[in-house]
Amino acid sequence: MANLKPEAEVEKVKETLLTEIEDLIKNGPTEAELKRIKAEYFANFIKGLERIGGFGGVSDILASNETYFGDPAYYQTVLKYAEEATPEDLKATAQKWLTQGKHILVANPFPEYTTTESTVDRSKLPELGPTKSSKFPDLQRATLSNGMNILLAKREGVPTIVMDLMFDAGYKTDILAKPGTASLAMSLLDEGTDNLNALQISEKLQMLGADLYTSSDQDISSVSMRTLKPSLDESLDLFAEVIQNPAFPENEFQRLKTEQLNSIKREKSQPIGMALRVINKYLYGEGHPYSNPYTGTGYENTVESLIRDEVVNFYQSCLKPNNATLVVTGDVEMDELQSKLEKSLSNWKKGDVPQVSFKKPETGTKNTLYLIDRPESQQSVIIAGHLTEKYGALSEIAVEQMVNILGGEFTSRINMNLREDKHWAYGAGGFVMGAKQERPFIVYAPVQTDKSAESVTELRKELADFVTSRPATREELEKVKTNQILGLPGQWETNAAVNSSLRNLVKYNLPDNYYQEYDSNVRNLSLDELHDVSNTVVKPENVNWFIVGDKAKIEENLNEIGFDQIIEIDADGNRLSSSIENQQVELKD
Repeated sequence: MANLKPEAEVEKVKETLLTEIEDLIKNGPTEAELKRIKAEYFANFIKGLERIGGFGGVSDILASNETYFGDPAYYQTVLKYAEEATPEDLKATAQKWLTQGKHILVANPFPEYTTTESTVDRSKLPELGPTKSSKFPDLQRATLSNGMNILLAKREGVPTIVMDLMFDAGYKTDILAKPGTASLAMSLLDEGTDNLNALQISEKLQMLGADLYTSSDQDISSVSMRTLKPSLDESLDLFAEVIQNPAFPENEFQRLKTEQLNSIKREKSQPIGMALRVINKYLYGEGHPYSNPYTGTGYENTVESLIRDEVVNFYQSCLKPNNATLVVTGDVEMDELQSKLEKSLSNWKKGDVPQVSFKKPETGTKNTLYLIDRPESQQSVIIAGHLTEKYGALSEIAVEQMVNILGGEFTSRINMNLREDKHWAYGAGGFVMGAKQERPFIVYAPVQTDKSAESVTELRKELADFVTSRPATREELEKVKTNQILGLPGQWETNAAVNSSLRNLVKYNLPDNYYQEYDSNVRNLSLDELHDVSNTVVKPENVNWFIVGDKAKIEENLNEIGFDQIIEIDADGNRLSSSIENQQVELKD
């Protein structure tokens, strides 16, 4: 299978694929190729053992082997086959299965089945056993000589180690450069070093049974690795090579720049993407570090004008060890880890880091509809919201449960109204976005076009009732609490899940005991606490609205439901017109 660029020649790609298949049939894989694939295969198997369920988890392994081979322990035989496989074995397999010109499927009728009488009482749900509490690992901290912080959750068991190197340098730093810079720089970071090209990095990762990837969000840019304990030393060396010696090759820069431009075009063609591109601009106000597209991709003109030196400058100025925290989860001692990192990162020096200044968000609008026309759209996407307190300023547990009641779960008020009662939406809800500064409280609903205005009215009603005539009830709170409590024992099943919580600790500057006390705090959350947080977060009078849909079909009804103004914007947030203002001008004339 191949995904082609628009300008690629289909026949040439097809010919290349067939050539590779024919080469495998004729010559088989090399020893090096097979060794690399074996390492990746066994590493994925080991990583799967962290999970009880899910694809590749323990229950999946046992059940599939029982189903297909009649023995849950047959996976041991399969592993032995994989371990002993030779290039000649794979060559013979390719010659047997890849030389056939067609696939023949013979489906025989099912035999007659009989049933046996069951003694299970299916008239009621099984009784639940006592709920179990969850336990979060103890945390250890250290600092390297270059200023890099380390946060470790030592966890014995499956020999996987997960690490995230977090820099206080997300999309917000684009306010000091061009929108789209941080995203492109982090995409390019692992595409080659002074000593290794992208292919060599990929091959080394496969041999180590490791994964390495980069990412960014509004506040944080990260380099992440998941590896095995036996290959930790070599994995750290490769991790350090990528961090300390990125080459930012020009050919990869041009390729990823084109990919980012294509991503922007995709966002501007899809309703959700269109909304996410503009919402920050009108919630925070222009000139705010969060005011660029939430996706971080930037604008076509800013990305098109980016040159390699600007991406290099982002790395050189923002990705400093004294601006970073490494969060690690796995079976490793802090002394051992610190010693290895001091050695592998010895050439990485601390330095000055540019500071991003946050001003108070300024929009000056409320009850304003920002309308993005998408002709012939089959539905309207409604997103509404306003800013609320930053993460950690309120009880986050109370925020989570408030959101679950109002719009976070299938049985939430918003979804039950617009989907189950009205049948206008396939799914609707709400959430509070994460951010180190003020963050958006959002409700959303993709609805059928002819019910756009009516859906806005229902969302307004749900928000207003939630803090006036119909606040959250004790029954609603107990339901969402019970749902979360039952899931708590499995919340930190894997090292990756624990590390994700460590990321939150660092990103939002939460106390080290936050997740150790999380279980008891969820259980002890009171209805009064929930009401207090609801009244702080939900401000119906401050809501602004964003709708992506077919303007010709929805504008007339939207004009009749009491918006202070309706402003038409494009998918980059540029103002095109104000419908109500224009109507007022026409009436005056």
